[in-house]
Amino acid sequence: MKILIIGLGYAGQRFQRAFEHVGTCSGIAVSIAYVDCRPKRTTLRPFERIDGALRDFRPDIVVVSVNDISHAAVLEQLAGYRGFVVCEKPLASPPDDLAKIQAGLATAEGFALNLVERYSDASRVLRDWVARHEWKLVRASFHWGKDRINDHRPTCGVTSEAIHALDLLSWLCPAAGPLSLAGVLGVRSDFSISGDTVLDTLQLTATLGDAPVAGYASFANVVRQRTVDLSLVDREEQLIHARLTFDTPRWDHDHLRIWMRDTDGTELVLHEVTVAPCQPGLETLHKLSRLCLRVVEWVAHRQPPDQPFADLETALGLQRLLNALEARAPTPPPARYNPGATRALLAEDSDLESLG
Repeated sequence: MKILIIGLGYAGQRFQRAFEHVGTCSGIAVSIAYVDCRPKRTTLRPFERIDGALRDFRPDIVVVSVNDISHAAVLEQLAGYRGFVVCEKPLASPPDDLAKIQAGLATAEGFALNLVERYSDASRVLRDWVARHEWKLVRASFHWGKDRINDHRPTCGVTSEAIHALDLLSWLCPAAGPLSLAGVLGVRSDFSISGDTVLDTLQLTATLGDAPVAGYASFANVVRQRTVDLSLVDREEQLIHARLTFDTPRWDHDHLRIWMRDTDGTELVLHEVTVAPCQPGLETLHKLSRLCLRVVEWVAHRQPPDQPFADLETALGLQRLLNALEARAPTPPPARYNPGATRALLAEDSDLESLG
């Protein structure tokens, strides 16, 4: 099976490692090539241009893992490609023309946006509990942040971080109804090399069906914090709470707790899941490798995934929501993290915990 990775930076190398692992474990021979604006220290076959790689390598799978501000330009160049496309999140940047992206992917036989938290055991268990017990969502909230101040990678801003939590809400409670934005506030700064007024933080209110949602997302969070909280009612109208915690204390280490509270305040834990994978060589890649495995199995054997991919329709819907957040967020004067003439960037070879 031939896989072409477009953009072999941090995200592209993650995909490389994940697909190589999947090939080894599944017994499906995997051949990987790449397109990048700079040659990389790798044994993978290099290509200078996307059209040449599509013509000469004839990949079964194309991975789009360039910086998010370049997604649209790459996706448009895939016009006429008939294989499977995996795209790093988000689909595009707010200024990009979604109609052109949709046209570029019109002939692709499959598409998956990398919304990796769907592949956490903790997420999957909660989704199953909600569906199986027919719990109704009452309220949801999230806090989703990390420190990307002076990261060397360009970015469209905090919408690239907020997408995970916003996707999870609808994915966990698909029967609740559509997610609709109500209000948003933001903060801009020079945290990124992409500009002096990049949106780095969002506070939002929304509704998921009839349930109110409150959320906070930031690329200027000085510590990593990724939590999603749900309050639900069961068939007997009893109140139930659930908290998902992701990537704590390390990447891919997730936790789910579901509980009720008695009238005297005593907590009754209904279910608890702790996920702490530690397979050597898969550090920070356990969830991503699950997505890659499902893609390989579908392309090689037309084996349906155990949960549907985040398809193009889903990706477009999420992008429209992210675009609305960018457009509607009033902001105070931007923060200045770099008042001097030079910027001390996080090195490209920093540890995985810092770059993730």
